[in-house]
Amino acid sequence: MALAEAGALERIAKAEKDGIRFVQLQFTDILGVVKAVTIPIHQMQSSVEHGTWFDGSSIEGFTRIAESDQYLMPDMSTFAEIPWQKGDGPRGTARVICDVFTPRGEPFVGDPRFVLRRQVERARKLGYVVNMGPELEFFLFRRDETGKVVPLPHDLAGYFDFSTDLAQEVRQDMVDALEAFGIRVEAAHHEVAAGQHEIDFEYSDALRTADNAITFKFTLKAVAQQHGLYATFMPKPIFGINGSGMHTHQSLYSIEKDRNAFADPDNKYGLSDVARSYMAGVLAHARGMAAVLAPTVNSYKRLVPGYEAPTYITWGRTNRSALIRVPMISPGKSIEGTRAEVRCPDPSSNTYLAFAVMIAAGLDGVEKGMTLADPVEESLFEMDAARVAERAIKELPGTLGDSIEELKADPVICAALGDHVLEHYVEAKTAEWNEYRTQVTQWELDRYLEAF
Repeated sequence: MALAEAGALERIAKAEKDGIRFVQLQFTDILGVVKAVTIPIHQMQSSVEHGTWFDGSSIEGFTRIAESDQYLMPDMSTFAEIPWQKGDGPRGTARVICDVFTPRGEPFVGDPRFVLRRQVERARKLGYVVNMGPELEFFLFRRDETGKVVPLPHDLAGYFDFSTDLAQEVRQDMVDALEAFGIRVEAAHHEVAAGQHEIDFEYSDALRTADNAITFKFTLKAVAQQHGLYATFMPKPIFGINGSGMHTHQSLYSIEKDRNAFADPDNKYGLSDVARSYMAGVLAHARGMAAVLAPTVNSYKRLVPGYEAPTYITWGRTNRSALIRVPMISPGKSIEGTRAEVRCPDPSSNTYLAFAVMIAAGLDGVEKGMTLADPVEESLFEMDAARVAERAIKELPGTLGDSIEELKADPVICAALGDHVLEHYVEAKTAEWNEYRTQVTQWELDRYLEAF
């Protein structure tokens, strides 16, 4: 028996001893929605050895009816007890994240986790481990008397406020639940907008971090529900206040040199040639990635000037209107902490696909030795149109429809997604855009009905 399989069987045996009776086999569709099939714990050994079959034709972006059979292979490194369904009760439940395979025993090209694995392996062949760290912002809302979720903030606090922050206890319960899954939390705080919050967890390799981000979302929703609240990762739920982003810190770690390949103490910004080329690649493909990083109609209500959301394709250190920011290194900390923070993604994105396209863009810059333009440190929101044009600063697409066209025109991002995911993703997002653009909104009725 292989050591890995033996270790898996030991974990299963321990789970049974601890009172676990069921296991959720989890994966995501191409939109990032968590799917699961639940099996009794006594079926877990068979699942590890042979997989668990399911009908892929019912999953968004997976297969057609004629080729529906697929199976899940559990990644036992992600096996964990669900803390709000503990083993001391009658239905103790664990979860494990799975990879999807075809009946021929091949990884399924439509599995978002496999799409990310491809880019992680591409980086490894170039001699790098990709490290990522997303900052997922979210809102806590109440339900009205009918049980419907309404955008009424849970509190009236602002950034880092404490005395008026009614969600302190809720966030602490969320942190406890995340850490029970093995996710090491670094900080939790109130964000800028009323009812808006952020919990940051430890930087790690891209695949593990993407798994953690998926776990993060369903955990926060479950804990919020226990408090009679609803956690939403909708990018812009309320007009006139900041939306929620998923700023993603990233760097490459050199396997050969055993150090952060982004760090250079002799550079003004601490950035190596590799880091600058990686950032240049991200900027070069920013428009092509937008439909994946900001994947909903609502995402583009967030990506407007004035609300700390980047719309201009530039970089800087202190400039929060830039698409990439290079964070300062804390005093006393090693320059090994050097990283780039990409600020345009939002938490409605499929984290696996979002990470995959950002890595693909960055590695394209590294492979081609792209040159990074000079930084822009002045606020782009306060810069007039003539000055923006003078500096040849490009902007992100303004709508989901524009982003879809940019995606289809970017061969690097298309290749990163693969033909299967690209086809289904574009089809789903085009349908979403077409449905939206034919709607007549209340704003239009209020503005035009009696005016014309």
